[in-house]
Amino acid sequence: MGPGTDVLPQCTSLENGYSKECVPVNSMEDDDDEAEDSDNINQSKAAKPPRNYQPMRHCISQAMLAGTSDSKSTNEGNKSPQNERSQYSPIFRSGSCSEMGPKPYMEDEYVCVDNLREHLDAQPDYALHGAFYGVFDGHGGVDAASFTKRNILEFILEDSNFPKAVKKAVKNAFSKVDHALADTRSLDNSSGTTALTALILGRNMLIANAGDSRAVLGKRGRAIELSTDHKPSCSSEKQRIEKLGGVIYDGYLNGQLSVARALGDWHMKGPKGSDGPLSAEPELEEVTLSEEDEFLIIGCDGLWDVMSSQYAVTIVRKELMLHNDPEKCSRELVKEASKRNSCDNLTVVVVCFSGDPPPKIEVPKIHRRRSISAEGLDVLKGVLGDV
Repeated sequence: MGPGTDVLPQCTSLENGYSKECVPVNSMEDDDDEAEDSDNINQSKAAKPPRNYQPMRHCISQAMLAGTSDSKSTNEGNKSPQNERSQYSPIFRSGSCSEMGPKPYMEDEYVCVDNLREHLDAQPDYALHGAFYGVFDGHGGVDAASFTKRNILEFILEDSNFPKAVKKAVKNAFSKVDHALADTRSLDNSSGTTALTALILGRNMLIANAGDSRAVLGKRGRAIELSTDHKPSCSSEKQRIEKLGGVIYDGYLNGQLSVARALGDWHMKGPKGSDGPLSAEPELEEVTLSEEDEFLIIGCDGLWDVMSSQYAVTIVRKELMLHNDPEKCSRELVKEASKRNSCDNLTVVVVCFSGDPPPKIEVPKIHRRRSISAEGLDVLKGVLGDV
């Protein structure tokens, strides 16, 4: 697991027909009870920046969709922007690709659930449509990753806080998986895994991450990172680790692990319930999806070690415009990572929020009047007079 690259900075040029002009906006407010202050987790602004670029978090587009017109029918003209946003309802379709890569064994796992209602037997009257996705990068064997894949969604849905306090339910599920890895005798308790999940209920998407996998939102051709890579060398993680008595040797936590957060790895943790340098608590990021949000990429670090978030979004958008198949997009990302000599297992999930391919984007042309000074006009007349 090595450092990856970062997303591109603010700019106004075009790359493969996609506008890159962007401005930051505020992240959405917490929908949970005000008493759950512990659920509001601030995301770090930096994530793998080896190219001297500042990572872009949330942004909006000022580009226009090709083929759209400013003139609308009388009925459409009566709609307010807030009403249009409230009527938006995403659909969920996904594709995945997972390959062993150059490693001698496979330790990655993933899960794709496009229809969450199929897993809500205990709550048949639950109105919201939803979906669930996750990637799990195992180490020290596949036990931890496989167990997490099989059980984490069930733990979320069974939690007493679901669906009223989703953030708390997700945190509890991560903790329950972590403790189960210590208590289940059939599992190797020295096995561990990173975990990144995306739980979508209606328009609300909650990203939960513990480890160095990454979630990236494609928003009109631009990459928006929704998770922080939990490397021991990350400033916030390093401060937490050292405060709890841990040390970092050559980028490794206690000289053993290249991530600062993971489920399992109980040979490196203290008694259950105690705070240690290796944390299983996920960082959360909540997003309200809009029509500009086209797809989500979640992948293990084998992808991000060799590819920037922006480049991955560019590939997926270009591929979707060609064939509109998220599974082929996942394969293309894995193929590109292999070409770039990724040395890890490769696992990618691409989730689309519309049944249609992304629209073409056009940047409005700016017409500028050019003028010439009186002195310049005299010089021009002189030149033309000599011709």
